[in-house]
Amino acid sequence: MRQSPFSMQAMRSITPMVLAAHIFCGLMLLQTPGLSEARELMVKEDQRSIHVEVLGEGLPVVLIPSLGRGAQDFDDLKMRLVDAGYQVILPQPRGIGQSSGLTVGLTLQDLAADVYAVSKAVTNSPVIVVGHAFGNRVARTFASEYPQQTKGVILLAAGGSTNIPKEIVKALRDSFRTDLPEAEHLEAVRLAFFAEGNEPAAWRDGWYPEVAIYQEAATKATPLQSWWAGGVAPMLVIQPLEDRVAPPANADKLLKAYPERVKVQKLAYAGHALLPEQPQQVADTIISWLRERF
Repeated sequence: MRQSPFSMQAMRSITPMVLAAHIFCGLMLLQTPGLSEARELMVKEDQRSIHVEVLGEGLPVVLIPSLGRGAQDFDDLKMRLVDAGYQVILPQPRGIGQSSGLTVGLTLQDLAADVYAVSKAVTNSPVIVVGHAFGNRVARTFASEYPQQTKGVILLAAGGSTNIPKEIVKALRDSFRTDLPEAEHLEAVRLAFFAEGNEPAAWRDGWYPEVAIYQEAATKATPLQSWWAGGVAPMLVIQPLEDRVAPPANADKLLKAYPERVKVQKLAYAGHALLPEQPQQVADTIISWLRERF
């Protein structure tokens, strides 16, 4: 089992947020512009309330962000996908922005259920689910739990089965320590997330340590075998060659296990952050695969 980059002892200075539960079912439309414009939704069901942005028309593509980070990481990619003719659905994780819900005692299945509730609120069609970094676990759990709602799976860095070196674990933890001097913080971000020579300034901000804590706890509470396969739908893995958190061996294992449905595209000059490092290449690879498969 892969070692955990977070522990309550290591992060004991941070108090987890326990958000108010909303015993409420339904969908509240916050804004109702034309279908081609951005819409914002609040999907309220059981004990969660998930804020969602929806853009464009076409095959629906759900984007799930990295550990302790929000949907804003997809600001560039979402517009490229919309311009290419896809509908983009961006649920904000619990604890970020207007999204709320219980954050204790969760599993990856609970987080995948958030995505399912969002997808069903927006469309009756099966979706392409895209998971970046930690989001790849949620995407694979979604595809495993809801195969009928999954048209395809795209993983932007696919970790989960290999150990992370201790110095990278420390850098990952320190990325959430915005109390550090700026230079020290950016060096941690660079070491954990960016390829050699790539500037980490794009990820100076956007860190949510309380969110990272509950997401990591959900990972530890969920058996690897329950989500590793990522369902039965076609899968694209975009694997950064300089990813220190989720090295290429993870993608190679997926390809070896499921060669009939997994395609791995290696990406040079990119690390675990991937999106701000090679935005054009990431978008082009996704769009090319979608057009080829669907």
